[in-house]
Amino acid sequence: MKINKASPPVRIFLFFIGALIWLGIWHTGFVMASWLLYIPAVFLVLAAASGICPGLIISHKLVSKTQSDTPVLSD
Repeated sequence: MKINKASPPVRIFLFFIGALIWLGIWHTGFVMASWLLYIPAVFLVLAAASGICPGLIISHKLVSKTQSDTPVLSD
C-alpha cells in the first residue's frame, strides 16, 4: 500500500485548522471544552507534522478511478 503524503500547502492548511481548534479550546478553557474537540485537534496537528492524513488517504481512494472505470456519456 502506497501512502500518499500531503503536499506542503495542505500541511499548512491542516496545521492552521488544528491551531485554530486549539485556540478555541484554550479560549473556552481546557476544563470546560468537551473531550470531543481534542480528537480533531490532535489528528490535524499530527497530520500536518507527519504529512500522513487519514482523511486524505480515504478521500483519495474514494475519488480516484482509472479511465476505464469512468462511464462515457454519449449524445
